[in-house]
Amino acid sequence: MRFHVLGLGPIGTLLAHNLRRAIPRNPEIVLIHRNQEQALAAQRWGNALSVETNGVITHSRGFSPEVFEEPELDPTSRTPRRPTRDSGNTLHPHDATPIQSLFISAKAQQTLPAIQRLQSRLSSLSTIVLLQNGMGIYEELVNRVFPEPEHRPHFILATNNHGAYMAPDHRRVIHAGLGSIEFGIVPDEMGRDYEASTSKDPLANLSINDITKPGDPDYERYKYLRSTVAALQLLEDLNVSWKPISHIQLTMRRKLVVNSVINPLTALMRCRNGEILQSPAGKALMSRVCQEAANVFAAQMEAETMVGEDEDFPRLPPMLMAKNLEQEVTRVANLTANNKSSMLTDVEKGRSTELDYINGYIMRLGALYKVPVPTTTTLYHLIKMRTSPPLDQAW
Repeated sequence: MRFHVLGLGPIGTLLAHNLRRAIPRNPEIVLIHRNQEQALAAQRWGNALSVETNGVITHSRGFSPEVFEEPELDPTSRTPRRPTRDSGNTLHPHDATPIQSLFISAKAQQTLPAIQRLQSRLSSLSTIVLLQNGMGIYEELVNRVFPEPEHRPHFILATNNHGAYMAPDHRRVIHAGLGSIEFGIVPDEMGRDYEASTSKDPLANLSINDITKPGDPDYERYKYLRSTVAALQLLEDLNVSWKPISHIQLTMRRKLVVNSVINPLTALMRCRNGEILQSPAGKALMSRVCQEAANVFAAQMEAETMVGEDEDFPRLPPMLMAKNLEQEVTRVANLTANNKSSMLTDVEKGRSTELDYINGYIMRLGALYKVPVPTTTTLYHLIKMRTSPPLDQAW
């Protein structure tokens, strides 16, 4: 078994570190570095990862490096220019090795081009774990990269609320806030029921044997999915749990609304998370975004469950009602009061943001179901103005 990790920011590093410590020998864990420079820096540090939790630093080793970008070409020939090595370790270039399991913690806007680049190495046997902010990434990949179900990899959707950031020297990750990771498996296009154990008893635990087990005629098709779920369940230090996909979809929607308030407001005001709700104006904006999101989710659920004219439409789940969304935004803003949002960091550094997969996702649903979302849209356009070009550039 071989795992690839793409997106070696704080969360990707935290994931790879815990994966290696939970499974110290096999399987192989491949870290996909963004470019040769990043890979060589990791090589100088012994291809090791370091995480600091409550002042205690732990290390993990035994990773295989891979470079996402192709080796730079010598302008006088078609021969790849090899990077200078300062250790005896081998630097693995981007190659054609099939990918069995791929964890993606890269930014949402980076995912589509990354998967397009890796598409030839992915198959219906592969498993892709999406661990990112925002929504709409899975749908984008299905529509634009994997439109044929029989050739589509298995997908796991995961939501994370751990707090982590890179130390100033970028040599270690600070695990600042202990949280949890929940994941669910996207339903199988071939009809396999990954949640069969809960069909008779909704309170029963999900069973890995419902994915596949030795002796299954289709074991080869599902074995990497089973191994990926098994590996995730070993990450006890990250409080990882497998949930029904319906639960994950609700959790992701709630987190989406939290991000659609906190991220753009902190990026616009250049403030910490806890400061945005200290004024009546901030609270009013939060209230309006939460109400718009609740209206959109209600319309979406109504449309997706409509069977006939006499059908009773399901009520919006309590966790997605406007008042409860406001409570969740307030809770997260207070819990992470001293944190700087990822969107603010991206804006300050002149990088693209995840806006199209946060506020933009709510806007697309609003357009689809004809639900007005004026406040969400205004925040979206203000961030676009804030970044194109950045308003802090010197005249």
